[in-house]
Amino acid sequence: MPNYCFSTQINQPIDVAIETLKTTLMSHHLGIVSDVNVAAIVKNKLNEDMSAYRILGACNPKMAKSMIDEIPQAGALLPCTIVARETDGKTTFDFMDPEVVLGIANNDIMKRVATDAKQRLEAVVIDLQAL
Repeated sequence: MPNYCFSTQINQPIDVAIETLKTTLMSHHLGIVSDVNVAAIVKNKLNEDMSAYRILGACNPKMAKSMIDEIPQAGALLPCTIVARETDGKTTFDFMDPEVVLGIANNDIMKRVATDAKQRLEAVVIDLQAL
C-alpha cells in the first residue's frame, strides 16, 4: 500500500457503496464536491472498457476556506481525493492521506486542517468497516 493513502473495502457494488460513503461522510461533516467517472471517460474517449472506477472529491467547506484564506494557492491541494473501484461486486475505497499531501506546504494552518481531515476520514473508514 502506498504511503499517501489508506483503504477499505465494502461488500457493495460501486453505486450503492458510493451512496453509503456519502451518508457516512456527512455524519463526519464532509461531503462529496466532485465525482469523475473514469470508466465512462475511458469508454467515451478511447472506446475501451474498464472496471468501475471513480475519483471523488471530499471536502468540509469551513476547513477548505480556512486554508484558502491563509494561502490562496492551497486550492491546488483540494479536495481530499477518494478513489472508488469495483471488483467482483465489492467496492474498495482508497482515501488520500491529507497529512502526507497537505504536509508538503509546511504551513501551520494546513497542518491543522490535514490532521482534522485525516481523523475524520479515518473515522469514516472505521464506520464503513463496521457495515
